[in-house]
Amino acid sequence: MSTGIVIIGTAVLALLCAGYFAQKYLPPPKPKIVGIDLGTTFSCVGMYHAVSGNITVLETQNGHKCIPSVVTYTDKEILVGYDAVAQAEHYPANTVYDAKRFIGKKFTKMEITELQQQYPFKLRMSSNGMVNFGIVRNGTEYLISPQEVGSQILLTLRRAVEKKLLVSVGKAVMSVPAEFDDAQRNFTILAGKLTGLDIFRVINEPTAAALAYGLHKKENLHNVLVVDLGGGTLDVSLLNVQGGMFLTQAMAGNNRLGGQDFNQQLMEYFKKVIVTRTGKHLTDKEDLQTLRLQVEEVKLNLTYHQHASIDMKVNSLAGTRFRETISRQKFEELNKELFLKVLKPIEKVLESADLVPKDVDEIVLVGGSTRIPRVRELIAEFMKKTPNTHIDPEQAVVRGVSIQAGILGGMWPLTVSAVELPTRIKKIHVN
Repeated sequence: MSTGIVIIGTAVLALLCAGYFAQKYLPPPKPKIVGIDLGTTFSCVGMYHAVSGNITVLETQNGHKCIPSVVTYTDKEILVGYDAVAQAEHYPANTVYDAKRFIGKKFTKMEITELQQQYPFKLRMSSNGMVNFGIVRNGTEYLISPQEVGSQILLTLRRAVEKKLLVSVGKAVMSVPAEFDDAQRNFTILAGKLTGLDIFRVINEPTAAALAYGLHKKENLHNVLVVDLGGGTLDVSLLNVQGGMFLTQAMAGNNRLGGQDFNQQLMEYFKKVIVTRTGKHLTDKEDLQTLRLQVEEVKLNLTYHQHASIDMKVNSLAGTRFRETISRQKFEELNKELFLKVLKPIEKVLESADLVPKDVDEIVLVGGSTRIPRVRELIAEFMKKTPNTHIDPEQAVVRGVSIQAGILGGMWPLTVSAVELPTRIKKIHVN
């Protein structure tokens, strides 16, 4: 009997030693599953590394880690991300964005008619009430589904991973908005399948963000407020977190508020300055595209500096240069009303859960637009608590899904997997 115990003990010790030396001296295995954030306005992909437990968000295109969720269909090729944005003014009717808003969702004819006024590309209603996009290539209109648009973005992300790892990648974990129903989740999975990806699991974006911040490891943590302000949407979720279990208590948001709206205010401001100085309106497509790109840079610069400048050659003004400096204070004045709208869903979420700001243990900011200083100040003032911002908010979701991907792929060191408890909570829409 004792001899048997000794043999078993020796075997266990040998296994433990082998595991230790393997982790210490052998090269870590390449990630088996990647994490993907297929966003409404930006998308990115990440990997969880064994041994170190580090996460890498990959450079996907032109040195950028996050690419615009935009696809342009020309007569000869399909452009994605920044390549699509660069040609958007030349192919407005064939440049599709916001496809995630339509995926797996049914609409009435009236809803589609109203939505059509907001987009330059054609919305076509299918027999089952879903939306396709009418794209004209070589004189013929083709119907492209939202999941097909998503698959083009996913294909770009997949190729970036395979270029990095030098191996084929076929498995992924993806994030979805907490409000997505089963149909929307299934069509998101279909977008992955169209590009050859096996989607192991989808998790809610607020849950992914909480994972990225490590909140599932904190003791005595209960109520987490996740404020997700991206390029085109604002989503606020209140989570109850108990270890690795996540329960959504309330959701509210504004589907028409985000960085694009802040950019538009800057666009109109600079266009008015041009009219005041020259007496002429900016109508040239290339000029408008150049201005749009520079406006994005100005907004980003104002996040870190008190002043930012624009300097561009204007083709429609005989190639003369337009130069203008704007202050952060002016930017905040232009967007004052929009910034205040960020607080409305927060109020609704707390009211729905019958909580007050002091009941919230942690505030997590997600989405590139939460970098804006005034947005952070307003949230902190309202909640009387400083938000958690130690992770790049634009990468919070992809980092969370990458952690989940690592867990499902059996990558060590192992950590707690997210368990999302079912809920019947509906999102409250505010304007």
